[in-house]
Amino acid sequence: MKIGVIGSGNIGGNLGKHWAKAGHEVLFSSRHPEQLNDIVREAGGNSKAVSIEKAFEANADVYLLAVPFKAIDRLSELYAGEYGGKVIIDATNPYPERDGAMAQEVRDSNRNASEYTAMKFNTAKTSKAFNTIYADHLKNKAFQETDKLAIPYAAQDQESKETTRKLIEDIGFEAVYVGDLTKTKIMDPDQKIYGKSVSRQELEKLIS
Repeated sequence: MKIGVIGSGNIGGNLGKHWAKAGHEVLFSSRHPEQLNDIVREAGGNSKAVSIEKAFEANADVYLLAVPFKAIDRLSELYAGEYGGKVIIDATNPYPERDGAMAQEVRDSNRNASEYTAMKFNTAKTSKAFNTIYADHLKNKAFQETDKLAIPYAAQDQESKETTRKLIEDIGFEAVYVGDLTKTKIMDPDQKIYGKSVSRQELEKLIS
């Protein structure tokens, strides 16, 4: 698959490196792509650094959103013509202390964070994953043969569900389906499975 990584920090950078290792074509992007040369070199494989604009123009199969939550409104408006029909994996989290009033409003509202993202990227097929795991666990616990960590995920439709499951399993994690996007409150900051690095069995127990 061709994967556009939107935001190449701790989460996006490590996921992109793992996916490149697993054989996917990875486009790392940020507002300063010239600063991503080290990540691309470490990723090897079929990867390169591009601007966010170029990533969206590249007609990727999947886009990973790994940016501050406050960037969602602007990204969804700027690139609305580019992501229609694509799978978007939302790895963002609303942190009011970083993202300001809009994040607090989402956390206080009746909808959860993933529903907000899906509403903004309304022509895409949205899933939620990789927002609950600590960056160092994501970096160091991939591709394990035993004692695999479980990654919870949710999805809007069958295509986003299957694609997200595959991309979790491709890098050596166990994929645990939470449900559709209405079920993802449990994945949000300070909620039940946020920050939990556990086995499939333990995660399923927490969810149930």
